[in-house]
Amino acid sequence: MSDLSKNDVDRASFAFSIYDFDGSGKVDAFNLGDVLRALNFNPTLATIEKLGGTKKKGEKLLTVEEFLPIYAAAKKDKDQGGYEDFLECLKLYDKNENGMMLAAELTHTLLALGEKLEDKEVDEVVKDCMDQEDDDGMIQYAPFLQKMCEKALGGEEGAAPAEG
Repeated sequence: MSDLSKNDVDRASFAFSIYDFDGSGKVDAFNLGDVLRALNFNPTLATIEKLGGTKKKGEKLLTVEEFLPIYAAAKKDKDQGGYEDFLECLKLYDKNENGMMLAAELTHTLLALGEKLEDKEVDEVVKDCMDQEDDDGMIQYAPFLQKMCEKALGGEEGAAPAEG
């Protein structure tokens, strides 16, 4: 794997081993996105599918040798959003340029734009990440985004926002 340094191979192999639940040396392709997220990538569902991930468990198993070229491709892929990208998007809804937006607009955005979330998923994100809205229905979007990025990284307290 000439595109990857020894450190890259070690990191990728370690992350892979975490998702090798039965010790067989194989990871279900259904978990490919989780392995990549453990390596601080933010792949879209389309990217995961393009790289060989599956939508159902048990359809395909990957060995670490098959995963390393996928990891190398993910490292080259610049089509991943990071904290700063998401923050810039939410600033579009900040009409008063004060770090606040309507909570209802944020919920609508999660339901309607990009890789759309289901109502149930949005409810979970709102419950876990959104602070109480003020009397005008506004929230600070930066703390929401910070909590959401931390949750995506496994809920690590004080985790820096991930950038692919």
